[in-house]
Amino acid sequence: MTNNDILRRLRYALNLTDGQMAATVAHTGVESNPAEVRRWLLREDDDGFLELSGAGLCRFLDGLIIEKRGPHPDGSTPEPLEFLSTNEVLKKLRIALALRDDEVLEVFARAEFVVTKSELGSFFRKEGQRNFSKCPEQVLRKFMQGLAKGRDE
Repeated sequence: MTNNDILRRLRYALNLTDGQMAATVAHTGVESNPAEVRRWLLREDDDGFLELSGAGLCRFLDGLIIEKRGPHPDGSTPEPLEFLSTNEVLKKLRIALALRDDEVLEVFARAEFVVTKSELGSFFRKEGQRNFSKCPEQVLRKFMQGLAKGRDE
């Protein structure tokens, strides 16, 4: 799954307009506009397609955290990561939406996907820790699908 795919799925799941997405990115101090967002949301074979970098996706997710939870107490904005793993995307979504473990499991349940509490915890650990587990793309896909189903209900 590419960064553009993730952004498209999040746009649908969170029911955001191009303008809202551009404003979300702007929370990180980087200017964006609806036309640029529209180009990120195009399919790879469409004219005008613009590939979204890992740093661009990270800025969107950090902006989402700022929008939903407020700015960092010291007013700083984190430096964007150049590469976002599926674990990082899941972590940032959990933070932005202020979800506890049981609420994350409910999102998966809406997508009719079973994740155990211990498996979920392994996705949120730091890489290199004993019980760390890489989050498969399918798990992230199902999480975003569950978010969309929650919006539709």
